[in-house]
Amino acid sequence: MLLRLAKDSPEQRAIKAGEIDAVIDHANGNVILLPAARRALLAKASADNALLAALPEAELWRLRAGLERVTLNFGVVLHEIGAPIREVYFPVDCVVSLRAQVEGRHALEVGLVGREGMVGISLALGTGVSSARALVQAAGSALRMSAARFHEALPECPSLRLALCRYADAKLALARQAVACSCLHTVEARLARCLLMTSDRARLGELILTQAFLANALGVRRATVNQAARPLQQRSLISYSRGTMRILNRKGLEAAACRCYTRIERPPERA
Repeated sequence: MLLRLAKDSPEQRAIKAGEIDAVIDHANGNVILLPAARRALLAKASADNALLAALPEAELWRLRAGLERVTLNFGVVLHEIGAPIREVYFPVDCVVSLRAQVEGRHALEVGLVGREGMVGISLALGTGVSSARALVQAAGSALRMSAARFHEALPECPSLRLALCRYADAKLALARQAVACSCLHTVEARLARCLLMTSDRARLGELILTQAFLANALGVRRATVNQAARPLQQRSLISYSRGTMRILNRKGLEAAACRCYTRIERPPERA
């Protein structure tokens, strides 16, 4: 479509001058972003992911050439346990649940990744396969990079390597705490913690989370999730209807959550 524009037409001159960000293709119902607009979107998204935003400008520009902004829908599986990691993700406003599988049972949530981190950390630690199932828990956008491009860029980005090592250590501490939490704390307290951690990363007070999804994350039956949510609803801390969970009283929900939320988890800055 762009090639059909007359040479040196006003439209062509405006595109070359950077005055046009996108072109609407009415015939196919597509919106075509021009290079300058794509670069601007990537720059904004990079600033919204804490790992990328903390990098020196030179390293960030090396990475941007291989980054692609994508939308991740609820329930999409990004990585499977034991499968090769083909792409890494830097979440912007989505949330990804990391789950460990026990034979004969549903996968149990052992970690969450939002705008503070990266999905596919094993690649930075020298392992090419995933140790957890990565499942989108809250839909949103992320920056995606192929494993091959990530391997090429990492040696040239010492600040990123250091940040990822520190991030991996923090995730290991959280996973250990999650094991103890699952054994010792009530489902109601764990449910409150799960909602708070997801909300922190999605930066939303309203979450689309089905009972089945929460049951799998907490390692309990759906009926147990319903029983745990009922007192939280009765105290007007949350509302739940047709798969949408809404936090009504954040301070009250923090008081209802187990201490794991504040002891180990340092929530990303909330908007």
